Amino acid sequence: MLALAAVGAGAINALAGGGSILTFPALIAAGLPPVSANITNTVALFPGYIGGVIGQARDLKGQSRRLWLLAPAALVGGLAGGMLILISSEKLFAALVPWLLIGGCALLGVQDKVRAALQRRSGVLGIGWAIVPVLLAAVYGGYFGAGLSVIFLAVLGLTLDDSLTRLNGLKQALALCANFSAMMLFLGSGKLVWSAALVMAAGSLVGGALGGRLASVISPKALRAIVIAIGVGVAVLFLVRR
Repeated sequence: MLALAAVGAGAINALAGGGSILTFPALIAAGLPPVSANITNTVALFPGYIGGVIGQARDLKGQSRRLWLLAPAALVGGLAGGMLILISSEKLFAALVPWLLIGGCALLGVQDKVRAALQRRSGVLGIGWAIVPVLLAAVYGGYFGAGLSVIFLAVLGLTLDDSLTRLNGLKQALALCANFSAMMLFLGSGKLVWSAALVMAAGSLVGGALGGRLASVISPKALRAIVIAIGVGVAVLFLVRR
């Protein structure tokens, strides 16, 4: 079940984004406590972020100064978010899960509108304005993370004057940084279920390759709608169970 969920998440991330909304509930259904499921989910899907950066390496050329300024904020934020989830009680996190899922679904739902708005933008604030928002977004990413890419893209679009393609590449790198620092913290936490993480990591890689092949066949909008429906449905189940 976890392998299939990870394959689906890898394909969804390659096509539309939001794969963690599928894998996190699968880990809960497999019997993992919410905090452990979240930690395992972060580690399991990390290879996908590496693949995303490699896939857009060309778009990162000439952005080294931006990375030197923003990557430390993403690394520190991801570490802080990871520390927050480690000190959160299962009861507290379980109470937050439905709202985090709904928030992630909402971000996924406005993804296209954010992209369209960024393409129409007429002015930017400057890179200095991006550091604190990137830090705060990374804290959220280390804590839960669904929809993090949308937040990063919105921040970069408002503060940097560049093409959406290059901003997307920078977004991928910052998401990698935030998840890397959280993952390194989780590896020694004692709350990571290695068997599930390894199976899902392999599945997400397969799914990512599959998603690339299906890009011309499946509508990202339709797939995103399915993911949002699943996420909202799971959130409602969490609320009912309470």
